[in-house]
Amino acid sequence: MMALFMMARPLALRLHFLSHLNDQILPSLKACVGKRLSSPGLRTSTVCFPTCSSLSPRGVCTTERDAMFLVAGSVRPYQELLPSGSGLSLLHHLTSDEDHTFMKRLTSCTSSQQVLRLLRSYPLLSGAAAASILHRLADLEHDSACGLWKPETLLSDAGLNKLCQTLEHDSARLQDEVVVRALLGCTRLYLDPQSRLVLRLVFESQKRLNLERLSVEVLCGLSRALFALEGPNSGMIKQAMSQLQNKDTAQWNTAELVAVYSMLATGLGEDGCYLELLNEMNAQALQLVQQMGPGAISEILGALFKLRHKEALPLVIALCKQAVHHVQNFADPELIVVLSALMHYGHSDHFLVEALERHVPKVAFTAHAETVTKVMQFFRRWRILSPPVFNTVAESFVYRAEEYSTWQVSQQIAALGVLGYLPPDAGRLFRKVESVLHARFSQFQPRALLDLLYACTLLQRYPLNFVSKVFSPYFMQQLQGEEGSGIDHRVLAQLTQLYMTVKLECPFYDGPRLSPKFQVKSFLASGQSLETPVEPHFYNAVKSALVDLLGARSYFASRVLTPYCYTLDIEIKLDEEGYVLPASHTNEVHKRIALCIDGSKRFAANAEKLLGKEAIKQRHLRILGYEVVQISYYEFEKLKAKKEVVEYLHKKIFPHSYRLGW
Repeated sequence: MMALFMMARPLALRLHFLSHLNDQILPSLKACVGKRLSSPGLRTSTVCFPTCSSLSPRGVCTTERDAMFLVAGSVRPYQELLPSGSGLSLLHHLTSDEDHTFMKRLTSCTSSQQVLRLLRSYPLLSGAAAASILHRLADLEHDSACGLWKPETLLSDAGLNKLCQTLEHDSARLQDEVVVRALLGCTRLYLDPQSRLVLRLVFESQKRLNLERLSVEVLCGLSRALFALEGPNSGMIKQAMSQLQNKDTAQWNTAELVAVYSMLATGLGEDGCYLELLNEMNAQALQLVQQMGPGAISEILGALFKLRHKEALPLVIALCKQAVHHVQNFADPELIVVLSALMHYGHSDHFLVEALERHVPKVAFTAHAETVTKVMQFFRRWRILSPPVFNTVAESFVYRAEEYSTWQVSQQIAALGVLGYLPPDAGRLFRKVESVLHARFSQFQPRALLDLLYACTLLQRYPLNFVSKVFSPYFMQQLQGEEGSGIDHRVLAQLTQLYMTVKLECPFYDGPRLSPKFQVKSFLASGQSLETPVEPHFYNAVKSALVDLLGARSYFASRVLTPYCYTLDIEIKLDEEGYVLPASHTNEVHKRIALCIDGSKRFAANAEKLLGKEAIKQRHLRILGYEVVQISYYEFEKLKAKKEVVEYLHKKIFPHSYRLGW
């Protein structure tokens, strides 16, 4: 029985049958098969193609990556499986309606078995349809590890073997795009680079490449296939890319741009390669952006994201504006890519947010789990408080939590915690969270679990049974193992604040303690901090007015680190009679006033609501005995004259005292 593919599981089943090659290139292939070179994780072999007209002998280096090509395999001679005379051409010129009908049926297939049954029911196929079968099988068979789910379903199918034989036999008569598409399909199905079909398609591609007549999209498809077979140093890739760079990018249409962006994003554009070409493409894409649909927007943004192209921000902004018109038309994977790219480039748009607020509530119960999660991450990233989205997502969470991965569960609740938002039916939501924790506690990765529990405490929900497990030595070992080089400051700060929250807000807690070696001294640190630093301009304006109010700078202290890890923007000390004491005074302090100078970054970007981390800070300071006075930016901005500022501070700090003169 003929085997088309080599199974990755187990690897011992890999077979290599290169004998019996009796087609027209067999003699040259046998004479030129190079010696295999082996290295860990990489297998390389060199195959020389025969001279054909002006085509000189050349080496093709085929690279097999063990981490990716898990099911690369050998093709046995087709004669072993097919009876004599059965290898007749199946690649007929069908009408457009016949092709359309077949492609529609092919797209509707949801398993490789359905595709193979469909193949057996169509005795006549066009070349394009035959190549599409390979790609549809790859779509359905690929798993998350870049292997194939069930390679055994493809190994012995006579119809698929006959299709491959026919593609090989008729390759010289196929259109350029069909040859390249079939070759790309072979790489996606991990067909052995030494198989007759792959060798024939590569040979055919080289002949056509030498004629320098291939279109932009065909050159892109060929480069992608060769990159998978031979790696970035392939001579054919360099030849194809040279031809591509010689074409006028100003004449390219959207489809051609998308093809080149996608090709570069597969690996060819890494490390700044083809940067000049990329910049020319960006300029052309800016001219065409208003004509782009959801697919093109997603493909280009996704490619720019993978390439980490820093000079692309103008194009990213333009694509974001165009995306606003297509939010409701994006497929789930497309919307995920768009939001991921925008977060990477640090760009958002008010109109895009509004479009998401209209769209997400309609699809929250049916959209892919990762789509819902990515939307929540997007709103969290930009501190956008959106009750319509948050309420619907929270409601859908109650019904769909079992569909979510533990990471997705953590990220959705974390978004609510960051914004400090409790949905209307918070009771049902957190009962569901507790149910998920009970059922899948061992499945949570340490960071995901910590983020989830921390978000709960920000929202004044205290899952003590699970918090106690976080402080155990076993969990800390897991966390250290996940972090690798050491636990970063933010994680340690989360642990410290989580422990402080339990001790302050749940005094009846009597579980494990957090070891002092995992506790931080300050929540304020560079980078991602649990406290938002005070805005310098806002602070200076308050400080100047406070000097006028109190009479001297010595009567208040700035940026005071408390024994409880929090940093006070301004601290004022009072004695028992309510008089202000010098900041340096340590005795007879009866009351401490903590001024929180809350700039815009401590609030939601679109609402006058404190973020969760700022609300918990003020809550803890009050429990610790401080009188917290909040100076909000939206109140302060209304004040014009300095006299108004001083009077405002007086009423805020000393609401029950009177000042006879200013």
